[in-house]
Amino acid sequence: MIEASIPVATDAISPRRDAPLTPGATQLGVLGGGQLGRMFVHAAQVHGFRVAVLEPDAASPAGAAADTHLCAAYADACALAALAAQCAAVTTEFENVPAGSLRTLAARLPVSPPADAVEICQHRAREKTAFAAAGVPCAPHALIASADDAAAPALAALLPGILKTATLGYDGKGQANVASPADVAPAWAAMGGVPCVLEQRLPLRLEISVIVARGRDGQVVHLPVQQNLHRQGILAVTQVPAPDVPAGTAAEAVALAQRLVRALDYVGVLCVEFFVLTDGRLVANEMAPRPHNSGHYSIDACDVSQFDLQVRTLAGLPLVAPRLHSPAVMLNLLGDLWFEAGDVAAAAPRTPDWPGVMSLPGVRLHLYGKAEARRGRKMGHLTVTAADAATARAVALQAAARLGLPAF
Repeated sequence: MIEASIPVATDAISPRRDAPLTPGATQLGVLGGGQLGRMFVHAAQVHGFRVAVLEPDAASPAGAAADTHLCAAYADACALAALAAQCAAVTTEFENVPAGSLRTLAARLPVSPPADAVEICQHRAREKTAFAAAGVPCAPHALIASADDAAAPALAALLPGILKTATLGYDGKGQANVASPADVAPAWAAMGGVPCVLEQRLPLRLEISVIVARGRDGQVVHLPVQQNLHRQGILAVTQVPAPDVPAGTAAEAVALAQRLVRALDYVGVLCVEFFVLTDGRLVANEMAPRPHNSGHYSIDACDVSQFDLQVRTLAGLPLVAPRLHSPAVMLNLLGDLWFEAGDVAAAAPRTPDWPGVMSLPGVRLHLYGKAEARRGRKMGHLTVTAADAATARAVALQAAARLGLPAF
């Protein structure tokens, strides 16, 4: 890894946008230094590409794995020029990078996902408008951007509901339950009076997600439907094949995700999260313009992972439909595992029992290279694969017990 200073960029000849990029001397770029960027770096390097990461954190997981780390802010003009000069194409590892930075880069070289789609995903109201335009059902909702909005009588039809900040909310953050009209204004004020979306609470049976990838030629492929369990708003467990999802529901979810990716004229990897209601209906919860936590199992359980798809869509390489060669269970590993239950926040962290977990058959441990364990922080994941779904689940339950995680 090279901790690069930001050079004065020289104009490079942009590659033909319809020509696949060849591995070897070619360098790909990524905005963002977290674990998703790290796993993209690994996949790109396996394909023979070099990778440059633009990330302001000097100790980021992706920066540590990359061939070049441009340590600068995402909107830094000099850093963006350097990235464009050094790379043949650029992607992003999370949705909250400035869309303007992606547009600046797109004037020079291929960028996926497109800035317009990223900008939509940065705002819940715009996201729901995009769902509606594509014919993808979502929960009844209303935008609350003022005190008058928060006091509107029409909101009663959406209650009980969930109030969510329109921007920057993730993993259960920026959310509040509201039961009555009198609760809305105080909840909105407690969130700082920022624009919010009030969603009607629907009778939920389970949660699933679909990861699709679309190339510049319009080809679309997808991973298997994933069944997800969240705890306190954070993904805890993903099971594939989805054990409680009828085949017709899974096919409908894939079709809706494909409809959405085409309506957005999207290039790249897109995850769409759905609620399956008690009556069997599907409603879209949110989308992420990138690989997703629920797709990490694909590294070990599929012949083409979600990060392989990200590399292929970025480089303009052919897409092939991923094949699930092993049923899998993925356990999310949060920083809480480094602390004894009931410990105060200031307690010294300990190392979880990795040898005990890794002694189990079919277990693969992925740690993200984060220096400090903190409660609620995603530190890694554990994937269990087996010849059949029942065995994968049984071993995953053993692993969870050894780590002190709840059963599922």
